[in-house]
Amino acid sequence: MTATIGIRREDKNRWEKRVPLTPDHIVELQKKHRIKTVIQPSVIRIFSDDLYRIIGAQVQDSLSPSSVVFGVKEIPTHIFEKGKTYVFFSHTIKGQKQNMPMLKKMMDMGCTLIDYERIVDEKGRRLVFFGRFAGLAGMVDSLWMLGRRLNWENLDSPINAIKQTTQYKDLDEIRDHFTAIGMDIKTNGLPSSLTPLIIGFSGYGNVSNGAQEILDTLQVKEIQPGDLASIYKTASNRTLYKVVFKEQHMVEPVTKGKTFDLQDYYNNPEAYRSIFDRYVPYLTILMNCIFWSNRYPRLLTKDYMKKSFLKLEKPRLKMIGDISADVNGAIEFTEKITSPDAPVFVYNPVTDTITDGYEGDGVVVMAVDNLPCELPKESSESFSRTLLRFIPQIMKADFTVDDFNMVALPDEIKKAVILYQGKLTPQYQYINKYL
Repeated sequence: MTATIGIRREDKNRWEKRVPLTPDHIVELQKKHRIKTVIQPSVIRIFSDDLYRIIGAQVQDSLSPSSVVFGVKEIPTHIFEKGKTYVFFSHTIKGQKQNMPMLKKMMDMGCTLIDYERIVDEKGRRLVFFGRFAGLAGMVDSLWMLGRRLNWENLDSPINAIKQTTQYKDLDEIRDHFTAIGMDIKTNGLPSSLTPLIIGFSGYGNVSNGAQEILDTLQVKEIQPGDLASIYKTASNRTLYKVVFKEQHMVEPVTKGKTFDLQDYYNNPEAYRSIFDRYVPYLTILMNCIFWSNRYPRLLTKDYMKKSFLKLEKPRLKMIGDISADVNGAIEFTEKITSPDAPVFVYNPVTDTITDGYEGDGVVVMAVDNLPCELPKESSESFSRTLLRFIPQIMKADFTVDDFNMVALPDEIKKAVILYQGKLTPQYQYINKYL
C-alpha cells in the first residue's frame, strides 16, 4: 500500500520560506519507499510549486489524502483534521502561553503531535534541527547591527560594512565577504575604543557552533573565560576575540564549599546561582545560545544591568544577539521577539524601557525568533537531509492503535510524541497545568 505525506505551506509570516522536505528528497522517498507527497501551493516557499510538480508531487490546497502532515512552524487551529498526525515545531513543551489554544484544539480533534524539537538521541542531543542556521544568521545579523550602532556612535570600522543575512545571495557570499572584512581588520585594525573587541558565546551546541562558524571567517583569536581580564594588557586591534562559556563558567552551587557538577546542575538547577556577571564587563557582544527554562538561573538580569549602567559611564557591552529569543528568559530584558524587518531594540537599564531600532542609550538586543528563515535554501536542505531517515518509519507506524505503548516507532520518534490521539503522552503530562 502506498503511503502519502502532506506538506503544508508556511504562513506564520512573509519571511518563512522554509520547507521540511526538499524536491530531491521527495523523489528519494517515492523511489525507495513508494511514499507519495501532497504539498500545498505557496508563493513564498524557497522551492517553487513547479519544482514539486516536476518531480511528481501533487500540488493542491487539500491535504486530506495524506495520513501524516509535515510542517515547520506552528499550525493555525482551523487547519487541523480530526484524528490526523502532525509533525512540526509546536513550541509547547515549556507551556508557551501563545500556543496552548493550538494544543487544546489538537486535543479536541484527537490529533497526534510529533515535535521535531524532541527528536533526540540517548544523550538528549537533538537529531532534527535548524539550530546551526539560527547561529549562522544570528551572528551575521548581530555583527551587522553592531556596525549600524558603531556608525550611529560615529565610529568607523571594517565591521560597519557587514550586511544583514537577507541582503546576501547565499552562505558562500557571506563567507567571501567576511573573509575580506577579516583581511581589512588585519590590515587596518579597529578603533582603539573598541579594542579589545570580545564576543562571548553562552553555550556550545548547534546554535553556538553555527554562530562561531561565521565569526571564525574573520580575524579571530579564542581565549578562555579566565583570560578576559588579562587580555586587556596584550590586546591587538587587528583581531577579534571570542570566548565560549560552559555551564561551569555561568553558575555555581548556592551551598558554600560545594563543587560544580554538571549532572547535578541539570537535575537541580534551583541549587545553583548565576556568576555570569563577572564576565560581562569585558564583553562587546554576547551571543546567547542556550536552552533556558524558568528553573535555571538567568544570565543577565535587569537589576544587574541597571547597577552596571549607573556605575560605569560607558559600559563595554554594546550588543546582545539573543538567538534563543526567550521573552524575559535567560536575558531578562528580552522584552519581545523581533523579526527580520525590525530585528532589534535598545534596552535602557536605567529607565527599564525599550526603543525599537539601534539608537539611544542602553544595549542593543537582537531577538529574531526564526533566524533560519533568513537562509531558507541551505537551512531547508540541511533539515530535510536529517529528517529523511525518519520518514519511512513514521509512515509505517499505525497511529490508530489504541495503546500508545504498542505503536511501532523508533525510540527517537516515540520520545517526540507529545499528543497521541488527542491525549498528552506520559512524558508530557506536565503540560496539563498550562492548558
